[in-house]
Amino acid sequence: MQPPHDLYIQLIAGVGALVLMTAWLPMLLRKMPLSLPILCVAAGAALFALPALRPFAVHPLAFPVTVQRLSELVVIVSLMGAGLKIDRLIGLRRWALTWRLLGIAMPITMLIVVGLAWGILGLGLAAALLIAAVLAPTDPVLASDIQVNGPGEGGEDEARFALTSEAGLNDGLAFPFVYLAIALSAAGVGAGDALTWLARDLLWKTLLGVAAGYAIGRGLGYLTFHLPNRANISRTGDGFVALAATFLAYGVVEMLGGYGFLAVFVSALALRNASRDHDYQERLHGFAEEAERLLMMSLLVLFGGIVTYSGLLAPFDWAMLLFVAGVLLVARPVAGMIGLAGTRLPWREKLVISFFGIRGMGSIYYLAFALNHANFPDPRRLWATVGAVVLASILLHGITVTPALQLMDRWQRRKTAGSGLQCG
Repeated sequence: MQPPHDLYIQLIAGVGALVLMTAWLPMLLRKMPLSLPILCVAAGAALFALPALRPFAVHPLAFPVTVQRLSELVVIVSLMGAGLKIDRLIGLRRWALTWRLLGIAMPITMLIVVGLAWGILGLGLAAALLIAAVLAPTDPVLASDIQVNGPGEGGEDEARFALTSEAGLNDGLAFPFVYLAIALSAAGVGAGDALTWLARDLLWKTLLGVAAGYAIGRGLGYLTFHLPNRANISRTGDGFVALAATFLAYGVVEMLGGYGFLAVFVSALALRNASRDHDYQERLHGFAEEAERLLMMSLLVLFGGIVTYSGLLAPFDWAMLLFVAGVLLVARPVAGMIGLAGTRLPWREKLVISFFGIRGMGSIYYLAFALNHANFPDPRRLWATVGAVVLASILLHGITVTPALQLMDRWQRRKTAGSGLQCG
């Protein structure tokens, strides 16, 4: 059945307005304590108040596969953009903060969230572990405001770099624990199942994602920058090659049985390092960033309508409020500070890194994936919980990110000025 002509015209006009906002609003909001995601959610709440659009604001359980695929799409495009913008070469010392956030802070975050989900929400072990895995990763989509600048532009201080690299990697590293929650929900996990999970889901799929992603990125880097001048892809000047790299890395590695999220980010790093100073790097990153922003805004407008009119938050109660506060104000900040303990980073920068563990599209994807692959008790309550955390993260982190980063930059300028005076 075709939509009425008037509705079609309204949708065309709305898409035009959305694309215009995609280009214009980031510039207007650069100095304001307000983020683009907040405006998108608010716009969705307003737009879906229109009678013609109200029927489209339906609960995620009504179209579970669509929710999974749309959130998956925006996450992988975001991961490509994040990898292409990182200037720092990978290494044990150069990425020391990243390894700490992944190896210490993320597991501690999950343990705290499991405890909160069990103690406050009364969830069983499988559902509590699922919620912990879903909410542990820093979202690469909504965290773009606290990430490093584009390739070769500088602005890669420790805090921005740590949050960018962490968001690029931990979305893939949450997958083994989502699989473990799925296994627990089905029939529990015996000793043999635990070994299978450890060998296949945790180690093999992770290593395959990293290795295959690197190989694909290196291969695309050769085709793009190192073929004879007449044939290399960089001569086209087409930024949409970044999307080709995204889809190739994700699709191939998923077909091989590895973690596609990891593969996309690693392939982006490999492509970035194939020719670090080439002007085409900016074109690739620019297109990936524009595509990510357009997809993000579209889904957040839809999210705003769903939150307001679909009954997503109908099960919300005081226990969920305590849980949301615990996740955003206790679990991630405490885990981050523990993970960064012992580093030379100033405590104020440690606090910034620990606080801005933003939850978003990655959490929505993982929950949709898990509910499409297993039966968990009371899925509406699970959606309400994750939706509330994502909404609260958008509001809390969106309001505080600009003042916090401006304050951090001021601290760094004072530190640099002080060092210069001492040297003089």
